[in-house]
Amino acid sequence: MTQHNANGSAADVVDILTTDHKEMMELAGQIKRSSDIEERRDTTETLIAEVMRHAVAEEMYVYPVIEKCIPNGTEEVEHDKQEHDEIVQVMKQLEDCNATDPLFMERVEKLEGLLSHHADDEESEQFPKMRKHISGEQLTELGKKVEEAKKMAPTRPHPSAPHSELFHKSVGAGVGMVDRLRDKLNGRQTN
Repeated sequence: MTQHNANGSAADVVDILTTDHKEMMELAGQIKRSSDIEERRDTTETLIAEVMRHAVAEEMYVYPVIEKCIPNGTEEVEHDKQEHDEIVQVMKQLEDCNATDPLFMERVEKLEGLLSHHADDEESEQFPKMRKHISGEQLTELGKKVEEAKKMAPTRPHPSAPHSELFHKSVGAGVGMVDRLRDKLNGRQTN
């Protein structure tokens, strides 16, 4: 389903990614506020799935455009990919940690901090540059591609996966299908 912005037109990629950031931070807050272990685990799995979808969609479609259209775009993208690597490592640690372990909440805090930093960077630095250097039509088209990519993306952290548009567009879709099958078999809510 295509997202729409406040005035009813199709949301552009900046609107979509900003909404993703807000949702991720809300999920992190829910995990921290919950005293129910099952709810904590379920919400963490939802957060991990959302972060994976967001990151893969950025790497598939947004980063190549940033590299092409924004001054120093390649350096910015390299920085973003390093941050994605850190985030994926922490999510993998979270996935492997029991929700009753005190380390679990420490890792949630660490993930929240990394996500917050990454979102702030993008929203204060990158997104204004995208609006300046990329046409509104192109940003809306990019938004549609991001929404499609999120439907196919892996829902679990894969720390050894390469940062490659080709990987995400070919193997990544297969990995996403396998992840969703595992999610379904395990009763994991990641849709």
